[in-house]
Amino acid sequence: MNKKNLALGFGGAIGAVVAWKFLTRAGSVNFNDYADKIHHSENSHFVEVDGATIHFQEFGDETNPTLLLIHGYTASTFVWHTVAPTLADEGFHVVALDLIGFGYSDKPAAFDYSIASQARVVERFMDRIGIGRATLVGSSYGGAVASTVALDYSERVEKLVLVDAVCNDELLSHPILKLTAIPGIGELLAPFLVDSKFFLKHRMQNTIAPENHHLITKDRIESVHRPQTAADAHHSFLATARAWDACRIQDDAQYIKQPTLIIWGEKDTVIDSRNGERLFDSILNSRLVFFKNCGHVPQEEKPELFARVVSDFCRDSKKQIKDEGLV
Repeated sequence: MNKKNLALGFGGAIGAVVAWKFLTRAGSVNFNDYADKIHHSENSHFVEVDGATIHFQEFGDETNPTLLLIHGYTASTFVWHTVAPTLADEGFHVVALDLIGFGYSDKPAAFDYSIASQARVVERFMDRIGIGRATLVGSSYGGAVASTVALDYSERVEKLVLVDAVCNDELLSHPILKLTAIPGIGELLAPFLVDSKFFLKHRMQNTIAPENHHLITKDRIESVHRPQTAADAHHSFLATARAWDACRIQDDAQYIKQPTLIIWGEKDTVIDSRNGERLFDSILNSRLVFFKNCGHVPQEEKPELFARVVSDFCRDSKKQIKDEGLV
């Protein structure tokens, strides 16, 4: 067989695999199909905001001070599954939502998936479920969304907690995100990358500090993977990356007036800790805390310590926490 025939055969095989993937993936993932597998599904609720259905989980007495938890890129309420009920036990009303395009919220093709639009939806979500003011806790990309709410709707934000927060466009230099930014290429790659448990596990190993790799269990992989398997999720991930414009956060951080707690994992290899230091320098009323032996998701890697530090901050505790888990 000559090289031309080999190339044609190989190309045909690749085309067949791509066609199979596109034809066999679901259009969307239905919450009810997996409710028995979703952590705290008994705490799940749905509400319509601007024509889109938002999934959220609620814990604690609604008369207590509210903490609104906002997850990161490609994530969902799952990232709070340990710490949310712990914070509720500490005396807070805790609400964790799936941003539009993520988890079990709707993933409309017409949404522009910008950070500013996500912030607008969060503010309207607060209206919809009757939250006047809250402490916003944003993880990674959710930190950019939370910061934007604090800047654009400051009257709604009591305090701000930024967890390894996105504050610029540095992540767009990642080779995978560069490829997915290319029209056509991104659409071809997304179903294989986003829907791959192997790739997902590899990402987790880079996201979580080596000391905490025991957290990368089959249950964690399945819980993160489950809402990412459908075509609408693939679209929303691409649209979010292509609409990414986070430099406003570092440029305008000086205008954030709310008391702000900045938490960073000292071994975060996703977002450089110098970004946390820049935010600390820019935000006048802020405190920066590093967690030892911790990567990009402190709320998962150090949930008890995370809940304690956040609780003390929200209560204006003057106690200086001394713990070998802190730097």
